[in-house]
Amino acid sequence: MRRAAGRGLGVSPAAQKPHPGAGHRRRLRERFLEHGLESFTDDQVLELLLTLATPRRDCKEPARELLGRLGSLAAVLDAEPRELAGVKGVGPKNIFGLKLVPAVARRYLETRLVHKGAAYSRHQVADYLRFVMGGLKEETFRVLLLDNRDRVQASEEMGASTHNQALVFPRQVVACALEQGAAAVVCAHNHPSGDPTPSPRDRAFTRRLYFALRGVQVELRDHLVVAGERIHSLAEEGFILELAGQYATLDLE
Repeated sequence: MRRAAGRGLGVSPAAQKPHPGAGHRRRLRERFLEHGLESFTDDQVLELLLTLATPRRDCKEPARELLGRLGSLAAVLDAEPRELAGVKGVGPKNIFGLKLVPAVARRYLETRLVHKGAAYSRHQVADYLRFVMGGLKEETFRVLLLDNRDRVQASEEMGASTHNQALVFPRQVVACALEQGAAAVVCAHNHPSGDPTPSPRDRAFTRRLYFALRGVQVELRDHLVVAGERIHSLAEEGFILELAGQYATLDLE
């Protein structure tokens, strides 16, 4: 018995027809491969991500609704799965893809930072911290440990987070630095408020940490305050240099 042409594998005629948006998707993918994301709007980036798990449905509207509800591409990628699931057209496979992207990006940035073997770069560290800490809703504290060749050898999250502060003590940072054999430390914490201005408490903690680390011959290179895309460096403003002067004075007594 002969089967009708095109049905030998049980593929329906509807499945054989190209999706109406197939050409648009192909053009998006080709444009990305040729030029990267520079010319893409945030909704086009989300649309491209959603198409990976939605092969035969238009993803423009779900992408636009995600941005409309959450406000930005970063907010969408940082959102909880239940928030994403509230948008029509966004299913479990789409949510998996949206959560996988920042996790892979974080692993990539951390691997590049820690294992590349290049000397410490404030710009590269800032990019990493913006991604890892910029979107967090609770305050956290992170320590980057540098070896004696000025390379980042580890990135450690420390302390317990409360609603508005990260609970960490200088002795914890000192113990971590000694355990890892670090020659220098860069510490960072985030301000979920969106304002990177260091508080008096931030400065007091930095002073205690600087003196505690210098007591075991470890340098505090910087303390960075991360607030979304903005970062305040206590070293750039001269506060770390001021602490060095205070320590030198104490040494002379």
